[in-house]
Amino acid sequence: MAGHSKFKNIMHRKGAQDKKRSALFSKLSREITVAAKMGLPDPAMNARLRAAVLAARAGGMPKDNIERAIKKAEGTEGESYEEIRYEGFGPGGVSLIIETLTDNRNRTATNVRTIVSRGGGNLGASGSVSHGFERLGLISYPATTGGAEKVFEAALEAGAEDVQSSEDGHEIWTAIDGMHEVAKALEAVLGDAEGIKLAWKPGTMVTVGADDAGQLLKLIDALEEDDDVQTVWGNYDVPDDVLEAL
Repeated sequence: MAGHSKFKNIMHRKGAQDKKRSALFSKLSREITVAAKMGLPDPAMNARLRAAVLAARAGGMPKDNIERAIKKAEGTEGESYEEIRYEGFGPGGVSLIIETLTDNRNRTATNVRTIVSRGGGNLGASGSVSHGFERLGLISYPATTGGAEKVFEAALEAGAEDVQSSEDGHEIWTAIDGMHEVAKALEAVLGDAEGIKLAWKPGTMVTVGADDAGQLLKLIDALEEDDDVQTVWGNYDVPDDVLEAL
């Protein structure tokens, strides 16, 4: 019985991992298709598409899947996705911006509202929290790229606006209209970025205590698991000791 139980546990974990992998590929594919439709279907000439392709490669998405997603944008048949942004508040008074790509806005609105409500938060009107964020380009590099000084100097030379380095990696912030040029300049010095995307940078952070952190993180996880949700941004700061306790 013990061996059988262990086998079942392993298969359950593998099934969960496969499900997450499939969901990730679906989101990446959707972003590639939308990016290709909005600009040229050539990653070299389309910064958003190049960023989507880089993210797909980093996520282990097969080359055939990437090419199929790009070709899908060239045809008129198939799904037509719409970008919709939701704003609201999570546990602890945290501001949340939820970006979605959907082919059914009614389904997405219902799902997002339900998840947020069950997670102890509530949605607000458009603009209710985004005024506290700045819309910028975000270029990410792993910690293995090099030290903070090396990345800072490269970012400064490339024309970036800000750099935040930690043991987890490097985040380079840039104006939206200069993201393509900054990304190309950084690539020449640091190599391929781990991610290039439009992002919401909070003006001020909200420290989340132990009472709210667990519920907040569960809410964010639930949102990110929804097929239509692409990204969740927030102004939360969970202290290391609280994270370790969770």
